[in-house]
Amino acid sequence: MQTVQTNPGAKPSASPRNSRLRTISGRRVAVSTAVLFIISSMFPIVAGLSRNTASFPKWWGPLDVALAFVLAIMAFVILVLAQGRVNRQAAESSYRAYRFLTHGIFAMNVVFLLFGDRIVWTQCLPGFAWRTWLLLYCLPAWFATMRATPGLSGPDGD
Repeated sequence: MQTVQTNPGAKPSASPRNSRLRTISGRRVAVSTAVLFIISSMFPIVAGLSRNTASFPKWWGPLDVALAFVLAIMAFVILVLAQGRVNRQAAESSYRAYRFLTHGIFAMNVVFLLFGDRIVWTQCLPGFAWRTWLLLYCLPAWFATMRATPGLSGPDGD
């Protein structure tokens, strides 16, 4: 007969209900962050394709900055939710996504060569650069948050 040893200093795990709610809310935050990332990325695209950004409505710039600020906050929330929960599966998913995203960098080079004279790079490149950095930095945490399993915790359980 085997006996199970317990660690008296270990904290009891969260109840399954709290764990399930944390997972569901984490997934909602992750999906909301992805949607906001796509919406926020439209601003540099439109600015880069426009020759006259002075003709944009007055609310355009403040809305771009506000969405970018909220996106950054949501990315930090994702990092906090995934603290210590990025497992091998999330890391491998991130690696596959990085391999796919490198094709996007190649595609941007093709766009630069074919349409570089029609795009105002000074208006869109800074926005693309920081959003790309944020995406690459937070991607493992995003996958960990999306794939979290209720009731499990730790680096191998999620």
